[in-house]
Amino acid sequence: MIAAEGITVAYGRRRVLDGVSLSVGRGETVGLRGPSGTGKSTLLRVLALLHSPVAGTISIDGTAITGTRYAVPAAVRTRIGVLFQSPRAAADPRLSLADLIAEPLRVARQPRETVTRRIAELADTVGLTADLLTRRPHAVSDGQLQRACLARAFAHTPDYLLCDEATTMLDAATQALIATVITDYQQRHNAGVLIVTHDPALMTRWADRTLDLADLSAVAR
Repeated sequence: MIAAEGITVAYGRRRVLDGVSLSVGRGETVGLRGPSGTGKSTLLRVLALLHSPVAGTISIDGTAITGTRYAVPAAVRTRIGVLFQSPRAAADPRLSLADLIAEPLRVARQPRETVTRRIAELADTVGLTADLLTRRPHAVSDGQLQRACLARAFAHTPDYLLCDEATTMLDAATQALIATVITDYQQRHNAGVLIVTHDPALMTRWADRTLDLADLSAVAR
């Protein structure tokens, strides 16, 4: 499992998270809810090894992880995939969708043949046609761009996928498609999935268990 234990995050004198603990096991979907501005996205970024907490630890399969981003060994950080709320903010507008999907593979110095093959495989997984892969973000819809971001998150076949309001900006049909693709991926790879959403219907349909952020802090316990 991936686990957060006693995570505390502060911005100046304001504590956003105070001793928060949670875990997500392989093969399960955990929903995380709470009012806006209470630190759900911050917690997800800490779990994704993108933000360093003031206190607390992140562990994978019982091994504590130190550092963030590229300070973490590639073999560890690639076990986690992240899908953010806004595909526009998460995508470099200069890149084609194919290059967007290829980003993590090229950073890992994968051979060109491997990158080309994986782009095709991942595009097929998320339902992107070849003509869309040549386009840049401004020339595709939010739903198409989010599918490219999902393909990028799948690039290294992560064991854990963290979704931060990933369907909020999408129409109902695309929401359903994204949820189906993630569920299929989860079943094939026994992946753990954490979803942050304000949509109670989606949470009910998708999550195996649901947690309230307010109940996870040291103060609440």
